[in-house]
Amino acid sequence: MKKDITDINDIRLLVDTFYQSVIQDDVISYFFTRIVKLDFDQHLPTMYRFWETVLLKQASYQGNPVTKHLELHQKEPLKEYQFDRWIALWNATVDQYFEGKIANEAKQKADTMRQLMLAKIKFMDNPGAIQ
Repeated sequence: MKKDITDINDIRLLVDTFYQSVIQDDVISYFFTRIVKLDFDQHLPTMYRFWETVLLKQASYQGNPVTKHLELHQKEPLKEYQFDRWIALWNATVDQYFEGKIANEAKQKADTMRQLMLAKIKFMDNPGAIQ
């Protein structure tokens, strides 16, 4: 039986493994390696804090991921299928190592973020449309 996500070490394993798969992915890697050219030494600790805040209620993250993604969308349009790929990689990574209440919450929270970002992008692209 796999364990649930319980501490920062679990968050690090999840985030590190997820980003290893992301940077090798033929659908979304270019956002991270060519469009934004992320400094992973800086980005990964930010993601640890984000997920620690979301899943473990540690309040270690300060920032706005929606704003970052809207800025990215202005550089290179983000499409629904790319968010779907992000979710597929995230869920596969969660399922590879974890199971339990918080693991399920990690997948649910990621999907909620996906839906929110897609709605914000849709509004940004067509601000007169009724939501």
